[in-house]
Amino acid sequence: MAWLDPVTGTVIRASRSTTNRYERESPGELVHVDVKKLGRIPDGGGWRAHGRGEQVRGRGIGFDYVHAAVDDHTRLAYAEIHPDEKGTTAAGFLTRAADYFKQHGITTIERVISDNAFAYRNSTAFKKAVADLGATQKFIKPHCPWQNGKVERFNRTLATEWAYRQPFASNQARHDALAPWIEHYNTGRIHSSHGLTPAARVSPT
Repeated sequence: MAWLDPVTGTVIRASRSTTNRYERESPGELVHVDVKKLGRIPDGGGWRAHGRGEQVRGRGIGFDYVHAAVDDHTRLAYAEIHPDEKGTTAAGFLTRAADYFKQHGITTIERVISDNAFAYRNSTAFKKAVADLGATQKFIKPHCPWQNGKVERFNRTLATEWAYRQPFASNQARHDALAPWIEHYNTGRIHSSHGLTPAARVSPT
């Protein structure tokens, strides 16, 4: 029922039932990347803080683009907020994500998988960033978002536990809350898929 529009009954969330749950065998074997688009919050807070009055709708202030990367085996995650989802932005993000993973014990990335967005498929900068890591670039099949499911699921958790967990008084306040939440996600939050924190899964001993 949660996947249906309450008025029309139309499925509004892509879904796929399967008994074949897969997971890569080691950290760095596969990293999922994606971008989540969020409406910016006007100063003083948006409709979540004040209701849906015209004066707080925040029209015209644009969007933030949350670039995310998730390691398939450990679910270690990294995210940054940017003003766009261009290829050069995605490339810089991937390089910094790889540095973050390296600092947390994932020293090599073998493959990077994404959807077929222009920034990933057609950007020379992004292709170079993948090549500079010594990794292979992979794409999901069109209309098969579950193939990038690890980061898609992370985006849902990110929205629930960070972006919309509380009413923020400004866009900057939400920005400032991201890094502490990522730290909590990786080191303090038990992941349901393996019963460990992602950081502990990198080095279980």
